[in-house]
Amino acid sequence: MIREQIEAKLREAFEPAYLEVTDESYRHNVPAGSESHFKVVLVSDRFVGERFLTRHRAIYGVLAQELEDGVHALALHTYTLKEWEALQDTVPASPPCRGAGTLA
Repeated sequence: MIREQIEAKLREAFEPAYLEVTDESYRHNVPAGSESHFKVVLVSDRFVGERFLTRHRAIYGVLAQELEDGVHALALHTYTLKEWEALQDTVPASPPCRGAGTLA
């Protein structure tokens, strides 16, 4: 499964204090069983001093093959441990897909 591949690669690359990879494909206008839209919450002190753009680029680099092979979207929530603690372990909910429910 693609979710497990993503999780394994991110664990190896970032040694996260917390990692959650959620398949949100069902919320989008894709065929049943698609694994194309994911939400990633990644907490790692490797992000200390890094801007969000740099963090996201690092993740895109690690997941380049998955993105080339059909992962269409990644909702990335990247934090240092200090930032995560300040959020009290909460993450914004993903917005609804504009085209959800229109696929017959």
